Amino acid sequence: MVDNQLVESIVNEVVKRVQDEALIEIEASGKHVHLNREAIDALFGEGYQLTKAKELSQPGQYACKERVTLIGPKGALHNVVVLGPERKESQVEVSQTDAVVLGIAVPVRESGKLEGTPGIVIASGSHMLRLDRGLIAAQRHIHVKAEDAAKHKVENGEIVQVKVFGKRPLIFDDVLVRVSPNFETYMHIDYDEANACGFTKGTKGKIVKKSN
Repeated sequence: MVDNQLVESIVNEVVKRVQDEALIEIEASGKHVHLNREAIDALFGEGYQLTKAKELSQPGQYACKERVTLIGPKGALHNVVVLGPERKESQVEVSQTDAVVLGIAVPVRESGKLEGTPGIVIASGSHMLRLDRGLIAAQRHIHVKAEDAAKHKVENGEIVQVKVFGKRPLIFDDVLVRVSPNFETYMHIDYDEANACGFTKGTKGKIVKKSN
């Protein structure tokens, strides 16, 4: 006699495993700041060390206890988290909605591609720092662990689409693939994009190869 409940359980487990193999988890990232040593010294004091508060999904990356204010021509963004560890060059990442608040036209760029980007004033208490460049809206991207690249059939630097299965399903275009043995596999979007797809924690998506 067939145990229907057992069969259903097995089928559900198989479906779950197939989905887990094919899908990638998505994370929404709010406005944040990466600082170099010069910027840390200017904002918090000579030789100051950032205080780790929370590990992030990417190995070695973490949110800090420190918060700063971003000041633009039209407005300011307060309580902006600093991410560690310190970098070679400071970089500020905001959404296009944040850019409207600041009153600055912010380009969409890959992290680290800062040529020709606008600057921004950063404040911490009475300390202020003016960056000449480094303000971007991060290009939507996928961090892919090297061993997962073959599974998802992607290469470093490739541009793909991602179908997101959120509360408002949609397909994101122009998604940059970044492959490294130092990554864990997650797609990163900003809060504007998260709102567009009805993101909630645990939302997943499927990589769709772009046709030529």
